[in-house]
Amino acid sequence: MTDQNLHFLYRFSFADNKVIEFAIEIDQTTMTFTRPQLTEPPFWTELEYHQCSNCTLAKEDSPQCPVAVNLQPLMELCGMLVSYESVALDVITPERTISGKTTMQRALSSLLGLIMATSPCPHTEHLKPMARFHLPLASDDETIYRSTSMYLLGQYFKYKQGLDHTFELDELMQRYQNLQIINKALANRFRAASTEDATVNAIILLDLLSRSVSWSIEDGLEEIRSLFQGYGINIETD
Repeated sequence: MTDQNLHFLYRFSFADNKVIEFAIEIDQTTMTFTRPQLTEPPFWTELEYHQCSNCTLAKEDSPQCPVAVNLQPLMELCGMLVSYESVALDVITPERTISGKTTMQRALSSLLGLIMATSPCPHTEHLKPMARFHLPLASDDETIYRSTSMYLLGQYFKYKQGLDHTFELDELMQRYQNLQIINKALANRFRAASTEDATVNAIILLDLLSRSVSWSIEDGLEEIRSLFQGYGINIETD
């Protein structure tokens, strides 16, 4: 039988020749992270421990935070890593291998984003298309372009099905503001779970990316508007 799951491999290579690998398996039908079998979930994964203020889940239905519990294996692997440590990162995706030299916190931020986007949290469900076409170590501009393109394509599909749709980006900005609340709560969880700062700083970097999307929408996507002069738009600023 053909494996229908998506496989991503993050390989961290350090100056002392140490290599750490983290494999991710995602159900291609639901785009949901397949969590490996682990021991009893630790206290910091409990839903009500630093629960997000915008959480719509109930403890009776979801005893653990779906994002936190999916991040448990990453925390067990990387909880002792220091944020500013340099690392050579290779990310093997279904289509290609992407390599770069970066800091541990930035590499972990990319990995955290992929796991969060494929976790069954009501506030991250809309990120699944971006997870399918995962771009490790994405820059601010790349994130702005990908997130707005994903949202507008979703609106196109709603239009084709006769559903309510909009080409305004207010809803997208609200979604990213919800992500900022989640990032803050996760950072509090990570402080209880980790003896080093790499994962905490990684979520802070991820939060900055979320904020850059909101800021860019407020500014009318000025960073990337000039790229679209081939569409006949006026690229001069007011």
